[in-house]
Amino acid sequence: MSRVSCAACKYQRRKCTSECVLAPYFPANQPKKFQNAHRLFGVRNMVKILDELKDEDQKSDAMKSIIFESDMREKFPVYGCVECISYLHQQLQITLQELQDVLSQLEFYRQHPTATYPNFDR
Repeated sequence: MSRVSCAACKYQRRKCTSECVLAPYFPANQPKKFQNAHRLFGVRNMVKILDELKDEDQKSDAMKSIIFESDMREKFPVYGCVECISYLHQQLQITLQELQDVLSQLEFYRQHPTATYPNFDR
């Protein structure tokens, strides 16, 4: 039975065997995912990381992290995933402030049940 080469083996122009440790993470139809990871980490380092981990869940999590970080580095060449994390942190802070404002308004209206409420129907 012939096996379709994974993106890693295709990129390296070698035959993909059933022992290929990168095949589960880099399907043949996603070569850019491998190219990004290869550019940032290198094949040897990815294989070394996978060899050091025994649990399949740990291997899967490690490869998800490698792929995410390398994709973010392509998207944001200067700061990589730090830029994405900073943006998400900023959004979280804005949302937490909005939540605090709403909770303050709710508390005010609970303490002043006869207060005139603004008309939002306009």
